[in-house]
Amino acid sequence: RFLTSKEEFHAFLRAGGEPGGRVGGEDEEKEQEKEEEEEEEQVSSCQSEPPAKRVRAEEPGQEEEHQEDAGKDGEHQEDAGQEEEHQEDAVQEEKQRPERRRARGQNKSRPCMKPKHYEQNRLCPSVTQGCPGKCHFGPRCRFLHDVGEYLAGKPPDLGQHCVLFDTFGRCPYGVTCRFGRAHLGDGHQNVVNAALAQQWEGKLLVRNNLPKELQHQLRKRKFIFQRAEEFLRGLQRRGGKGGRATGCSTEGQEVSNCTAPQEGLGDGDSPQCPVLPGQGQDPKAEAPSSQGDGVAPSIPTVGPLTDEDVTKLRPCEKKKLEIQGKLYLAPLTTCGNLPFRRICKRLGADVTCGEMAVCTNLLQGQASEWALLKRHHTEDVFGVQLEGAFPDTMTKCAELLNRTIEVDFVDINVGCPIDLVYKKGGGCALMTRSNKFEQIVRGMNSVLDVPLTVKIRTGVQEKVNVAHKIIPRIREWGAAMVTLHGRSREQRYTRSADWEYIAQCARIASPMPLFGNGDILSYEDANRAMEMGVSGIMIARQVPVVGALIKPWLFTEIKEQRHWDISSRERFDILKDFTNYGLEHWGSDTQGVEKTRKFLLEWLSFLCRYIPVGLLEHLPQRINERPPYYLGRDYLETLMASQNVDDWIKISELLLGPVPPSFTFLPKHKANSYR
Repeated sequence: RFLTSKEEFHAFLRAGGEPGGRVGGEDEEKEQEKEEEEEEEQVSSCQSEPPAKRVRAEEPGQEEEHQEDAGKDGEHQEDAGQEEEHQEDAVQEEKQRPERRRARGQNKSRPCMKPKHYEQNRLCPSVTQGCPGKCHFGPRCRFLHDVGEYLAGKPPDLGQHCVLFDTFGRCPYGVTCRFGRAHLGDGHQNVVNAALAQQWEGKLLVRNNLPKELQHQLRKRKFIFQRAEEFLRGLQRRGGKGGRATGCSTEGQEVSNCTAPQEGLGDGDSPQCPVLPGQGQDPKAEAPSSQGDGVAPSIPTVGPLTDEDVTKLRPCEKKKLEIQGKLYLAPLTTCGNLPFRRICKRLGADVTCGEMAVCTNLLQGQASEWALLKRHHTEDVFGVQLEGAFPDTMTKCAELLNRTIEVDFVDINVGCPIDLVYKKGGGCALMTRSNKFEQIVRGMNSVLDVPLTVKIRTGVQEKVNVAHKIIPRIREWGAAMVTLHGRSREQRYTRSADWEYIAQCARIASPMPLFGNGDILSYEDANRAMEMGVSGIMIARQVPVVGALIKPWLFTEIKEQRHWDISSRERFDILKDFTNYGLEHWGSDTQGVEKTRKFLLEWLSFLCRYIPVGLLEHLPQRINERPPYYLGRDYLETLMASQNVDDWIKISELLLGPVPPSFTFLPKHKANSYR
């Protein structure tokens, strides 16, 4: 009933959903039905990720059936001869067909739309903030200071309502806001709703920002890493082998620390677990240095000196990560931004985690990398994920975050399969570098006051699982939890996740919690996963394991134990909320609008994979099934099913207005780049 051909599908969208847009003709319909059947067979048999839908003349399974029939009935010589000729023709046709490389990895040469591409003349921030005479650059400023000149070239407004003004009573972008007519008065003055603005006064909506003073310290390398330096000196004294850098890092000594009082704690008299200089200080508020070296503490302190300032937390006194049985939204590169996490949080996610951040970029004070650590006030259980290859940078980065941001846990990415990370020794490569892996886990655990978790894969090579050997060691090194993705690096995001192996590793990891990850697209998948004995499930990301990206309401389905036949209007409302959250986060000026559009289009490249429940022949939708072309129950549902970039841009224009001139977009991942 809903199946169609590629030509009919695009003709329907070009006609704007009008019935006349469908291709007519009985002969054409018969040919299209035949093509649909062949395409459906090809899709059902293909478990990999084809770059696009294409029709194949005959499937290998059909050839085998023909061969079996010819072998059983040897009397029919003519049929066998015809079959051989047919096979030869098929082979020749296959040879003549040009080879098509499988689309995978990233589009590294994709076009990048920078602010100057869609806004030639920008207004100086000092004018936007209402203090044009305080521009620090003076006549050397490359931005405009004349509001009239700016407005003459400003693109037209996109709507009558500004989400920032309607929500907070004030829009900080003033005349540069693309919805400025909602809050600009006489003389282009920014109007403020005092009553509404007072309700939000003093409330910190987004935390973990990068202060300018801290960025300056990192760039000038003046930030003091007391705990990390002490741990690294311990590594050097032991030759850098093993990773037992402190005398109280083994599991047995940790237990003794929790059960028996320490003698001489703080005065250095204990031979088994000496207190290292700087380790007994509070990460958020350091006590002034008493060594007389003239080095000021990196963070000023206020208030009286307490026991917390001079006594280091014992392992058993660290904050516990109690998330067993909760729904964990995985760190999603590119798409797992703060607005998307807000969507998932509203739809039922319990635990959220920021995008993967590279530790060296954080140590250099890169604002773009620190933006990945931002936390919305609605994220009650939030963590950050770090990627690195060496103990010194990872340990220093852990101490830096421990002292400057608010998180509930820190995760180490040992599951990233991309070559850029793997060839530098990070991600999955750490599973083959056990000494460095141990030093990283022990070092980060020694400087953190929050739990440390690790995300790994089954191994590096396909059919060579090593996670069951590494997990007991990770537990010994001090990690609070492990998340296991049921695929190897070579499998990337293809094939099915090995949940039998995940269950085996969960038994080995006990009593340490282990979360399973892979192939969760319905509440039935989640129930089967929990029956395997894991402590919880992580709902993740990529091709084809898209999970939360094509179906963010999956969290609601799991909690309510039902298949949600969500309508196209409800899905569009979710997209509308995402754009509103994006305008709040990235801004309502031209730059913020286009940044919101960029991330919306990246998300739409995954959302088009969703098949409405009401159209499925069987429930639930399988993660590796590639649907044929189909027409939805209305025009909007059909538009959302399109895998054409132009249709994604059309959806963005319904939410954010027309795109700038010469606008181009190509998804980050080749597997989603449908032309």
